[in-house]
Order: sequence, then structure tokens, then C-alpha cells
Amino acid sequence: MTTAVHTRAVVAMSLGGLLFGFDTAVISGVTDALRSNYSLSAAGLGVAVSAALWGTLAGAMLSGAPGDRYGSLGVLRAIGLLYVISAIGCALAGDLITFSAFRFVGGIAIGGSSVLIPVYIAEISPPARRGFLVGLFQLNIVIGILVAYLSNFLIGQIAPDDLAWRWKLAAATAPAVVFALLLIGTPHSPRWLTARGRHAQAATAAEQLGIEIAGRADDEAHEGRLRWRAHRRPILLAIAMGLFNQLSGINAILYYLNDIFAAGGFTGLSGDAQAVAVGAANLAATMAAMLVIDRIGRKPLLIMGGLVTALALAGVALVYSGAAPNTLLLPLLILFIVAFAMSQGAVIWVFLSEIFPTDVRARGQSIGSATHWIANAGLSFAFPVIAQFNQALPFWVFAAAMLLQSLIVWWLFPETKRESLEAMSARLSAGRPDPS
Repeated sequence: MTTAVHTRAVVAMSLGGLLFGFDTAVISGVTDALRSNYSLSAAGLGVAVSAALWGTLAGAMLSGAPGDRYGSLGVLRAIGLLYVISAIGCALAGDLITFSAFRFVGGIAIGGSSVLIPVYIAEISPPARRGFLVGLFQLNIVIGILVAYLSNFLIGQIAPDDLAWRWKLAAATAPAVVFALLLIGTPHSPRWLTARGRHAQAATAAEQLGIEIAGRADDEAHEGRLRWRAHRRPILLAIAMGLFNQLSGINAILYYLNDIFAAGGFTGLSGDAQAVAVGAANLAATMAAMLVIDRIGRKPLLIMGGLVTALALAGVALVYSGAAPNTLLLPLLILFIVAFAMSQGAVIWVFLSEIFPTDVRARGQSIGSATHWIANAGLSFAFPVIAQFNQALPFWVFAAAMLLQSLIVWWLFPETKRESLEAMSARLSAGRPDPS
């Protein structure tokens, strides 16, 4: 039975997703200001935008071990403070180096969140609702993206031109403070406490959260060490999931959405307004995916979503090649966003949080997250550089990657719906087939 403490914990963790999404998308509304204020070339803009991504990579790579050692919750409390520092620092930055440094700090917070929040929610969720509850993190990422687009649009209407970009970046301060405060008093994961041998505390936390846990750590635990021999299959699955998520082009498109619309013939208010439409479609599709992820399953969503995203991306490439009218750009991008949100967007953090044993779950999650952010940083830097020479080429590459993803998921990925974390990790380690 869900308790008030459980609801508070899920809400707090989900709010971390809102900050994740806001920081992902807010940069799209300040790229022009960054160019003019710092006299940036295409490569310079790539550096400014990707600074957060390298911080995110560091956060994803470095948060797993302390998350397993001190608990996801303990590390997330520090991450809450980093979100606050980054929002204020970026808004006040007087030069590119300072701006990039605070974006890097924000990236550390995002990377840590992408590892630890899904782990925490998965560990306090019943199997039948785990996809939905972990999906709340992704839903809040999408809400954060839409809030960023709306915030950029509204601030652009009321703020002085020379200050608007700073106000846009400062808007993240309020949710960052709320996130940090909500984590105070939230209990540690009972599964993590059990894996650390703290059984009395685990029982107390489980009672507070209204959940049931096993009386001991996972049978398949390997003394807290993430090992290739014992965890080869989940490691490879995590790498594939993180890589294909970014090879869809999702974050490159979100970061440079206004530039993409400008290249298609839309400018100023028109581009901002259409970005809001894209964000709204993302939110609606994510909500729809959450309603079916525990019934349809993770694998069918990934296969079908990959095929539809490939179709939409090929259409965008045709627009930029001059083979299709630019009036199709917005519908195609919305189709891409809807297909992505109902597949990779809804599944990635759920799947990564499910496939590793409790004693190495945060470190395993960090492998998938780090792969995701390495690809993200590289693509966010390369996208404007390549697009200035051939606007269609990146979209052809993304489309081909999505076709490949559908094939690999069909062939190699397991289904993880409605199975306990302990049973699932034991099955993956033993190489047993999906339950019927």
C-alpha cells in the first residue's frame, strides 16, 4: 500500500527529472545570445553547448560507486546543491569560461541524476508498477523540456533583449531549491540497506515506504563488485541502450531546435512557438507510453518506436535535401518526438534500472548512462559543425541508426516487465530466456 512517505520520495526523485529536462532544453533558447555575447564560431558554440555534456559524462561515470556505497539518496542530496549552484552561476556568468564552468557543474548534477534517481525509484517500486513509477522520472524530464520551451518563450516576450538569456538560465533556480529540500527526510532504499547488511534500518524504511523486500541481499550478488564475467550480458545491454538512445539524434535536435527551424525557414517567435508544440507532443506521448509500458512491455515499444523514428528522420533529411517542402518540417519533427517518447524516451531509464543486481545497480546504471552521455556530448558538438556543410546528413545517419536499433532489440534484448528485480538479475546472469 502506497504511503505518504513513498509518494513524497517518488515526487522528489521525479522532480530531479524536471531539472534534467529543463537544463537539456533551456540552452536552445540562448544559442543566439551566446553567439553574440561571446563572438562564437560554430565550433565555439559547440563547446559552449557541450560543456554541460562533459560534466554530465563525469557525473554519470563517477556517481555509480558512491551511489552503491553511500546510497543513491545520500549522493542525490549533494546533487541538489549542484543544481542550485549551476543555475545561479550560469545566469551571472560574465565570460565564456565562467559560463562553461557552471554548465559543467550542472552537467555533473544531471549525470548523477540519470544514474541514481531511476535506481532509487526502481528499488522502492512493486514489479507490476515499476515501469510506470520509474517512468515518472522520464515524464518529468519531458515536463522540464516543455517548461524550458515555455519559459524561453515567455521570458523572450517580457525581458530586455540584453538580459533575456540570463533570465532564461536563472529560471531553473526555483525547482532546484525545491528538489534539494524534498530530499530532506526521504528514507534510503530498503533494498540498498539490505544489501549493505543494515537489516533493521531496511525494515524501518520499508515500513515507511509501504513496500515489501526480501530478507537478504540478492542471491546472485558478487560481493559488491561489477565484473565482466558475472555481469557481461547486462553490461552489453546497458551500453547498447545508452548508445542507441543518442544515435536517435534526440538531444542534438532538442539542443539546436531553434537553429533547425531557422534552417527550415522559420525565425524568431515562429521558431520559439513551434518548439513549444514539439515539447507538448513530447509530453503527451510520454504520458501515453507510461500507461502501456507495464502491459505491452519494453521490447515491443523499442522495436516499433525505432521504425517510426527512422521514417520521420528520413523525412526531415528529405526536407533539407530539397526533395520535400519545408512545411513538412514541423509535422515530421513532432512525429519523431512522439515515436521517440513512446519508445527510447519511456524505456531507457526503466530498463537500465532493472537489469543489474542491487549490490552493483548504481555502477551498472552508470555504464549505460555514461555511454548515453559520451554519445550525447560528441553529437552535440558535431551536429552544428556537420550541419553547416550538409544539413541533411545528420538526419540520414540518425535514421539508419534507428533501423539498426529495431533489429538488435528484436534479436538480443530481453523483456523485463512485471518481474522482480531479484528474479530478473538472476535470469540475466544465468542467460535464461524471457519468462512466458
